[in-house]
Amino acid sequence: MPKKESKSISADHRPLAERMRPQTIDDIIGQAALLGPNGLVRQMVVSGHLSNLLLWGPPGSGKTTIARALANTVDMEFMPMSAVFSGTADIKKAMEAAKMHRQLGRGTLLFIDEIHRFNKTQQDTLLPYLENGTVVFVGATTENPSFNLNNALLSRCHIGVLTPLSTEDLMELLDRAEKFILEKGKLPLQEPTRIHLCQMADGDARFLLNTVEYLAHTKFKQPLSPEELDAAIQKRAPLSDKSGDEHYNLISAVHKSLRASDTDAALYWTARMMTSGQDPMYLFRRLTRFAMEDIGLADPNAMQLALAAWQIYERMGSPEGDLALTELVIYLGTAPKSTANYRAQGAAYRAAQNSGSLMPPKNILNAPTKMMKNMGYGAGYVYEPNTESGFSGQNCFPESMPRQTFYSPKEIGFEREIKKRVDYWNNLRKKI
Repeated sequence: MPKKESKSISADHRPLAERMRPQTIDDIIGQAALLGPNGLVRQMVVSGHLSNLLLWGPPGSGKTTIARALANTVDMEFMPMSAVFSGTADIKKAMEAAKMHRQLGRGTLLFIDEIHRFNKTQQDTLLPYLENGTVVFVGATTENPSFNLNNALLSRCHIGVLTPLSTEDLMELLDRAEKFILEKGKLPLQEPTRIHLCQMADGDARFLLNTVEYLAHTKFKQPLSPEELDAAIQKRAPLSDKSGDEHYNLISAVHKSLRASDTDAALYWTARMMTSGQDPMYLFRRLTRFAMEDIGLADPNAMQLALAAWQIYERMGSPEGDLALTELVIYLGTAPKSTANYRAQGAAYRAAQNSGSLMPPKNILNAPTKMMKNMGYGAGYVYEPNTESGFSGQNCFPESMPRQTFYSPKEIGFEREIKKRVDYWNNLRKKI
């Protein structure tokens, strides 16, 4: 464990998160899937054989900590690098240093933070050194590696997925940080506020430790309540990058929650998108698509309400227009679901691609000239509104094409009424 500070101001001006960084993997809190008995990183240590590794997880989940502790645990030279500030020349320079370490009998763990920011050429520069074992490579990224790293690099690395720390993990870290920075003192927090602080951190250990450091050097007259803590510090911004992996995770969560008719969950994920600065117009576009694709004619009003809510938001903006968005999400979540029209579209398009050169039957073609009439255009056409039942049953498919069924309405919502009509017409057609 790191040496404790005295109560006087430390000469070490590094952030608390850096001063408290665990030295071995046994000191790390959380990430049991990687560090537990059967975890990927733990098994590397137990076997004594380190493999190249990509650590993928949100900010403050421990990527850098795991890499540094791994190097300490197996006694390797730790060589950190940031893809934001480094390029190909820096990589080559680091490899020369690693070769010197190897000649002295010491291995090197090359850690590259934000590895997704390297371009293809920079990523390819690493490959020969990974192949010949000059270094053990550990990369860290907040972005989905399969989206941002090339296949050649991915194929040479194991991927370790980190998750946000749980509230229980953060409570343990809070206790440890309090003892580290204050020895026998206490942070100016009421007991419920301690839990509230860990919930505010939302899985981010760095945010928690930065807040602890701030609170340890403040002079509040009495322990803070949760509401007073909210007023004293800036809340952690919700995790969302607006265009990357988290953006698509959130919209997927909205869509799948609505499809499952889990309206409350859909409201939560929508709120997550809105409070993290996502583009409301993107959200309205996706919700309108949902109304067409997943509800369809089971409730034709869904599409109209989607368009109306969209228009209201464009005219009123936030916060007034937010209520229109909420109303739309509730309506879509509670509406009956049917993809019959979506499936009908796909089936019809496939049929059109397979038989796209067939002519319509002559009975449903107009005959504006005498020649066309003589050729049979319009012959036998029946005007449905003039029939007693309003239905003639005439064939409108190409003459050489068997009749097809693309649209099969479900026995749900408004489609139940549509199905009654379709079944009625089909029965009449059989009698013709």
